[in-house]
Amino acid sequence: MTNAHGTLYGLGIGPGDPELMTLKAHRILQSVPVVAYPAPEDGDSLARAIAAPHLAGGQTEIVIRTPMTPGNFPANDVYDRYAAEISEHLNAGRNVAVLCEGDPFLYGSFMYLFQRLSGGYQTEVVPGVSSLGAVAAAAGRPLVSRNQVLSILPAPLEEAELERRITDSDACAIMKVGRHLDKVKRVLARLGLDGGAVYVEHASMPDEKILPLRDVGTDAAPYFSMVLVNRQGRGV
Repeated sequence: MTNAHGTLYGLGIGPGDPELMTLKAHRILQSVPVVAYPAPEDGDSLARAIAAPHLAGGQTEIVIRTPMTPGNFPANDVYDRYAAEISEHLNAGRNVAVLCEGDPFLYGSFMYLFQRLSGGYQTEVVPGVSSLGAVAAAAGRPLVSRNQVLSILPAPLEEAELERRITDSDACAIMKVGRHLDKVKRVLARLGLDGGAVYVEHASMPDEKILPLRDVGTDAAPYFSMVLVNRQGRGV
C-alpha cells in the first residue's frame, strides 16, 4: 500500500430519505472523483437516487449491476470484475466512494468489495442510519428495552428455522420480507405473535407504508420491507 493509491470509502447513505445521510458521508461524497453504487440488472439504482441531491456533479460513476435472484447473489464473478475496475481508479490515485443503502456492514453489498480490496488499499467504512432504526422510528416501536435481546432475522430462512429463532427471541426484526411475506405471517400466527407485529415497507421514503401485520394482504411485499415483533407488546 502506498500513498500514491487512492482511498476506498464505503459510504452508508441511510435508508431512503436523503436527509438521513450523515455529515461525514456527505463531505466525502462531495470530494471524491469516482462514485460507485449497486443497481439491479435492469432499472435504476436506489442508492444513487438517495445520494442524487448530494452529488457534486462531474464525477465518474460506476454502476455495479448484480443479479438479485435467489442462488445468484452474491455473484462472485460480478464483484471480481467491479473490484478490478475500482482498483484501476485507486491505482491511479483517485479516491472512490461506494454507496450502500443503510449501513455498509448490515447486509450491505459493500462488504463483498471490502473483502476484495481492503487488504491492498486504504479503506474507510462510514456507518449509516440503518433500516432497523428507520423502521422502528416510522412505526413508533422501540426495538428492545431493558434487558431484552434483539434478533435480526432474514425472511428467506427456511420456515422451520425462522420459527425456531423467533421462538428463542425476546424481540425480532424480520428483514428482506419480499416474496416471503406469507411464510412470515404463517409462522407468527402459529406462535400467536401476529397480533402485535407491525409491518413497514420503504421506511423513510415517500411511499412509506406502516400497517399491523394482520392487515397486510397476501401479495408479495417489496424487498425493502420489515416486520417487527416484540413479546412484550410495544417493547417499553
